[in-house]
Amino acid sequence: MIDEEYMGLALQLASAAKGQTSPNPTVGAVVVKDGRIVGMGAHLKAGTEHAEVHALHMAGEESEGATIYVTLEPCSHYGKTPPCADLIIDKKIKRAVIATMDPNPEVAGTGITKLKNAGIDVVTDTGKQEADWLNRDFFHYMKTKTPYVTLKTAASLDGKTAAESGDSQWITGPEARADGHRLRHEHDAIMVGIGTVLKDDPSLTVRLPNGGLNPIRIILDSSLKTPPSAKMIQDMQAPVWVICSPKAEEKKKAALREAGVSVIETKSEQVNIKEVLDILGQKKIVSLYVEGGAALHGSFLHERAFQELVCYFAPKLIGGNGAPSMLGGSGSRYMNEALDVEIRSTEKIGEDIKLVALPREKEER
Repeated sequence: MIDEEYMGLALQLASAAKGQTSPNPTVGAVVVKDGRIVGMGAHLKAGTEHAEVHALHMAGEESEGATIYVTLEPCSHYGKTPPCADLIIDKKIKRAVIATMDPNPEVAGTGITKLKNAGIDVVTDTGKQEADWLNRDFFHYMKTKTPYVTLKTAASLDGKTAAESGDSQWITGPEARADGHRLRHEHDAIMVGIGTVLKDDPSLTVRLPNGGLNPIRIILDSSLKTPPSAKMIQDMQAPVWVICSPKAEEKKKAALREAGVSVIETKSEQVNIKEVLDILGQKKIVSLYVEGGAALHGSFLHERAFQELVCYFAPKLIGGNGAPSMLGGSGSRYMNEALDVEIRSTEKIGEDIKLVALPREKEER
């Protein structure tokens, strides 16, 4: 096997733990000696051993003179665990193949430098594109201190999210819905607007055959119309945060807090998406999954405040001027004001099509 293949295995290990390591990145490691895999591991939970530690402990004495493949630069500082770079040196690894650098200012090249200074042959950028995509949320958070935002919607081929009556169950099939639940599991928090809460009374939990991690559930609700009897408040499956304006009534705040809700006030009198993202970043929300209706999605589009769009298109045509569309708000008045996106991938899931798109950088417009 060549370096790319061993790194591919390390990336698979890391990917399997996606969604369960926040606020840490997902990392995989493989130790190879004389053409044999002698150790492998993945970081499984924040505060526990990193991928390199699992892989090196499995390799044991065979670490000496071996090559280690790591999807992210080994840490070089003391956090909740000792530096992985020091362990790699102590175990007498001969060669280290690293997919990408860690943007964390506490690492940011110092782990690689430490390995090189110890005489280890270091190779970088093997599998970099895949590794960067795997930890795109962590990288964005490290750069901006705000969460990586994924907008998710399900629609008919003509872009309708419900029939004119408001009936939306079910536009997509079970396979696409299961994939949406997997994405819930992979994000720190899920957000809806008050309109969705009042109309659908959703749980916003992860419902997969083998279970999953429920995200923090966030409701944007300027005037606190959220009833304490709402399903997500009563089920106690995950924390519920309600974000409101300072003008919201004190008795409503008290009632929600009594029900166990964290009520968060914005400074501005009208809830602003960018201020909300700043607040969530301060609370160490690395990734945010927005599963609201057209109005909430339209607000994120208006502010250009998202990094990824996931659309599930069903083989249905609904039609009608009164049927709700994917994106609300005022929209773009002219075509040159429209947001250009890059279609990253398309795939068929059951009978539906999943499309992933990314906003293009300004300099590409």
